[in-house]
Parts: sequence; structure tokens; C-alpha cells
Amino acid sequence: MTAMTARTARTAEERQREIVRTARRAGSVDVTELAGELGVAKETVRRDLRTLEDHGLVRRTHGGAYPVESAGFETTLAFRTTSHVPEKRRIAAAAAELARDAETVFVDEGFTPQLIAEALPRDRPLTVVTASLATAGALAGAENTSVLLLGGRVRPGTLATVDHWTTKMLAGFVIDLAFIGANGISREHGLTTPDPAVSEVKAQAIRASRRTVFAGVHTKFGAVSFCRFAGIGALETIVTSTLLPASEAHRYSLLGPQVIRV
Repeated sequence: MTAMTARTARTAEERQREIVRTARRAGSVDVTELAGELGVAKETVRRDLRTLEDHGLVRRTHGGAYPVESAGFETTLAFRTTSHVPEKRRIAAAAAELARDAETVFVDEGFTPQLIAEALPRDRPLTVVTASLATAGALAGAENTSVLLLGGRVRPGTLATVDHWTTKMLAGFVIDLAFIGANGISREHGLTTPDPAVSEVKAQAIRASRRTVFAGVHTKFGAVSFCRFAGIGALETIVTSTLLPASEAHRYSLLGPQVIRV
């Protein structure tokens, strides 16, 4: 390798590291903006994004990309409350309707599950089991709702409990319906999340529940994270938005669950 080639390779690596840092800080990147900030052609940025996607660090979109959550990177709950909010509210409202005659419900950590919890019926008694401090706080004063907060170690980024105490409490329950979130969902790898401790809580919640509903925005589909905690066949229903193409929704439905797009 010549000195010029080595310098070019190092520059490309540095540029790609900066793109990942920017994507993780801002939540997404735009090809045109990156080209201006980095002083390179837009095609160079597109090539960098293809490389980063091949390495599982970003997922490309039309005109840009967003970061993939992994064992080394996970968005905080605070950030999740600012992204895709109208889509998440539509999904949450549709998912909450699936509670039907459930008397006990598990609500996962995350912003979309929190929105589901807030949309659950108030006209009859309901027990909500959750590892999420945010969800427990949001429901603490809700009429006709009893909240069971699972004990354990609190993860600072997501404000949810994990580890032995959490899973041990869950193992003692038989829950009518679980609303589960994930960092990624794919037909090949199922439901995934970056942290093994979180993965075990989710897996235990599914084992403890008679019915399981996954609710998530369209960007979750096709994404794969570090820890697999369930296959698509474990789900009764998937609730997402019409931003997920109908053809792709059909492919997921062939694996077992009903797919609702709102």
C-alpha cells in the first residue's frame, strides 16, 4: 500500500467514525449535510454509509441514515420521546385496544409501551405489571388501575429494572397479555435488544404471558441487535404503522402473528 493510499484509507476511517458519532448524537444523518460538513462529495458520503451499513452500524434511508442500536450503543428513553412521536401514538392507541377483557397486562420498558399503558382502558379494574419506572409513574394515579413495579437494578438510560430480582418476580406470575418492545425485529432473527439483562426480562415476560403483542415503529423492522429473546412465531399480534410496506407486513404474517398497520 502506498503512503497516499494509506492516508486515504485512514481518512475514510476517520470520516466514517465521525458519521457514526454524528448519527448517534443526532439520531440520524443527512447525505447533503454530511457532504458539506466533511468537505467531500455526496457520493463519497453514500459510499461511507454503504460501508457502515455493511458493518451493521447504520441503516440507510432515502437521503441519509440512522444508527443501529447494538451492544455498544443504545438510545436513551429521553431520546425516544422525541423521535417518530405521531407514529408511536397511533401504534399505541391501536395496541391498547387489544387489551379487550385482559385483567392483567405486562407493559415493557420504552416510550411506545409507555404510551400503550397510558391508553389502556380505565373503565374496569386492571393490573399492570412493568419494569419501567416511567410507566409506573405515569399510571400511579390512574383510576381502576393497580400497578406492580418489578424490583431490580435500574438501568439509567431506560429507567427500567433488570437482573435476578426482576425475572424472579415475573416467573411467579401468569399474565393475560404482554406488550413487548424491541430494538429490532426481523424475520430471520426475531426480536432483539442490545443488553443481555434486558433480553432476559423480555423473554421471561413472554414466558409468563398467555398472549404477546409487539408494538413498534417501521424503522424497527429489519434491524438486528445483539441479543435475541423471541422468534416471530411467539407473537400473537404485531402492531406498526402503514410506513411498513404491506408486502413486508404480509411476510411477517406468514410466520404466525396478525399484523396490524395503522
